[in-house]
Amino acid sequence: MGSCVCLRQHCCYGGLGGAFQRRGLSSLFREGVVAPGLTAPFYQYHRNRRRVEACVSTGFKELELRSPDLVALEYADLNLTHNVSQELGHVRIRQHVNPLSSSLSVPVEVPDWNQVFRDPTLPLMVDIGSGSGRFLMWLAKRNLVVRNYLGLEIRQKLVKRADVWVKELGLSNIHFMYANATTSFNQLVSTYPGPLMLVSILCPDPYFKRKHHKRRVVQKPLVDSIVNNLAPRGQVFIQSDVLDVALEMRNQFDSLPHVLKHIDEIESSVLCDSEGWLLSNPMGKRTEREIHAEFEGAKIYRRVYQKQVQKALG
Repeated sequence: MGSCVCLRQHCCYGGLGGAFQRRGLSSLFREGVVAPGLTAPFYQYHRNRRRVEACVSTGFKELELRSPDLVALEYADLNLTHNVSQELGHVRIRQHVNPLSSSLSVPVEVPDWNQVFRDPTLPLMVDIGSGSGRFLMWLAKRNLVVRNYLGLEIRQKLVKRADVWVKELGLSNIHFMYANATTSFNQLVSTYPGPLMLVSILCPDPYFKRKHHKRRVVQKPLVDSIVNNLAPRGQVFIQSDVLDVALEMRNQFDSLPHVLKHIDEIESSVLCDSEGWLLSNPMGKRTEREIHAEFEGAKIYRRVYQKQVQKALG
């Protein structure tokens, strides 16, 4: 059972239901549609969008939103179906899988990129641990002819459901794979015809117990593989709502200053706090975990690195 929040009738509900259908909650706050009396960040998951929209549009005096409620409002413009198929059954969002299991120790088969993407020469973004895939689909829908998107996820049901959603949306620039990035990343991206321009690792499973830290996704072999395959001026975006995990990822990428520079060293307009964490999300959209964590009051720790162009000798 997720967290919940109440909407009370101290804001004008006239026409608000339509706004909820058309735009995410973040845009409603920015544009002042939601009353300033509500405490931001006002983000969470969505379980029954029709119930929420109906209550808002009809002006019910009190409405309780649970934690599955607000993410789908944030991603409402995707218009994704929730009951995908009987074959998939119940798809758990926070299902943990051991990445060190034998079934995930073998690299996956490289797909025919010409079958996967309409144009496999476009710049590629890889999201490691893509979860439900909504975040990546949102990006793909807005960049149809300029970039391809590859989501790697070790929870197979989430990949199957994401595949159904991609077909529903008719997107030809996004693909999801059931794969362990630790063992499959290099084999996959090294065969991709176009340049690898962006890798994201967003709120990976923290594995709090010390004995399970070896399961964390950001380990030196993966970091080396990312850096070696990244095109010049390509970027790495990392974030976590767990400081220990964020610091561990940061230390790995900070250890390569001759190859990677943090974005604030390159662009003076990028703002960071006193500890060097980005003050805002550079992607224009929050992930589901990010939305949930900020609603609970957690801080999001973010870093973006850019690969440097190597100068020719002589």
